[in-house]
Amino acid sequence: MLQPLVCAVLAMATPAYAAVLQIAPTETRQAARIMATARLDAVIDRAIAEKRIVGTVVLVMQDGAVVYQRAAGFADRDARTPMRSDTIFRLASISKPIVSVALMRLVEEGRLSLDDPVTRWLPDFQPHMPDGTTPVITLRQLLTHSSGLSYRFIEPAGSAYDRLNVSDGLDQPGLGLAENLKRLEQAPLVYPPGTSWRYSLGIDVLGGVIAKASGKSLPEIVAETVTGPLGMEDTGFSVREPERLATPYADGTPQPEEITDGMAVPLGDGVVRFAPGRALDPSSYPSGGGGMVGTADDIVRFLEAVRTGGGPILAPSTVADMMTDHIGPSAQTQGPGWGFGYGWAVLDDPEVGHTPQAKGTIQWGGAYGHSWFVDPVHRLTVVALTNTTFEGMSGAFPGEVRDAVYGGAVD
Repeated sequence: MLQPLVCAVLAMATPAYAAVLQIAPTETRQAARIMATARLDAVIDRAIAEKRIVGTVVLVMQDGAVVYQRAAGFADRDARTPMRSDTIFRLASISKPIVSVALMRLVEEGRLSLDDPVTRWLPDFQPHMPDGTTPVITLRQLLTHSSGLSYRFIEPAGSAYDRLNVSDGLDQPGLGLAENLKRLEQAPLVYPPGTSWRYSLGIDVLGGVIAKASGKSLPEIVAETVTGPLGMEDTGFSVREPERLATPYADGTPQPEEITDGMAVPLGDGVVRFAPGRALDPSSYPSGGGGMVGTADDIVRFLEAVRTGGGPILAPSTVADMMTDHIGPSAQTQGPGWGFGYGWAVLDDPEVGHTPQAKGTIQWGGAYGHSWFVDPVHRLTVVALTNTTFEGMSGAFPGEVRDAVYGGAVD
């Protein structure tokens, strides 16, 4: 079964790496940054010239300082609107780490526990096994995608998810959360909770839990606990300035095709259903797993807070727990060597993963064409947002950006 983002690192690197931005004499670091800039420029220019992506914003930080920042290509190709550093993107699954942090803030405050059964907060949400039994699902299992839930785009055509018209949080503008959870609850679990890993709608369910436990809407809690304290002014579940929103595209020949409401884009053996208009429809439920919008600057600000220990949004001990693999590398959440923490994949074995990233690196992406990673050993935060599905998430582009940062061969 194809896992989403398992292919996010398709361009595997050679094993001989020296992280070009590590601590070194000043003149050496400066030369390394110049070379890394040239490599990143080449990667971006080539991807645009080959019409693999339409536009991108790439940001690289080390030790809290910006060492590379570039906006390139078009935010809207037909209108010839250039990509800008403050372009707003539909974030898709980059929503997940933000919502996961909001959940952990409530845990810190004692308002809920990861060991709570979901029925404590959502009594009607009781999915069953194929044999009709109804197991207990905990919040921790939802958070780690070990609950037995799935995504419609992962399941085969004609599955219960298909028949029930379950939304993956990227389509069906105007759909409410209660209705989607009702549909999801009727689909049999694909394995007993806690026994396996499968990417899922678990974070959407947690969005409902967060609202119930806090007495406020998910957007309100995310603003209070994450985006507000960090000054992430352009990130949320609604678009402040629609004119800054990037037009989304899907992989195509001879060039990417604009994504329109209702479009189904192939991914592996399945399809992902998109409705870009959802981001502009206030009646659509706030999908904790994929419903946010934001800018590269905001995402870097968020990830840097995580990298540096969580201030002012979480305690260092909570961040350390989130960056710990709770599933094991056998899950291969981003390919061999990758497990899963709370909100992101965790790299357990760089050698097995064929990556220059250090052990403990966290990483994820988003279906609208995004990737990011944080390497705490090399003190690196890298964000690459594009408006091209799926090249920007699981094509060659994320691996090329990674290799350019670390100094791998990309020419």
